[in-house]
Amino acid sequence: MSVIDDYLKNLPSDQKQNLEHIRSLAKGLVPEAEETIGYGMPVLKYKGKYLLGFAPFKDHMSIFPGAEAVELMSAKLTGFKTSKGTVQFTVKRPIPDQLLTEIIVICKNRIS
Repeated sequence: MSVIDDYLKNLPSDQKQNLEHIRSLAKGLVPEAEETIGYGMPVLKYKGKYLLGFAPFKDHMSIFPGAEAVELMSAKLTGFKTSKGTVQFTVKRPIPDQLLTEIIVICKNRIS
């Protein structure tokens, strides 16, 4: 069991499914990403550098791709609450896979 599995195991099933989906999509795009815990949440690292974080909260979930990705994707993120480096979403309104893929690719390219 990885540290992320351990983190996710006690979450409500709907949040767990959403966050596991993000994790799976990210690992599919960046299979060499390392799973760890950073800033008290699941984090994927690529080439030893921060790639993407994700976490549940009471009324939403968030991904933390960094300020550059949020800024570059701002026109496509209009339906989501964003702040510097953060995108919030809910179980009923998850981030579409195409949008999430674009964000992860931006994060990977930032490191490469």
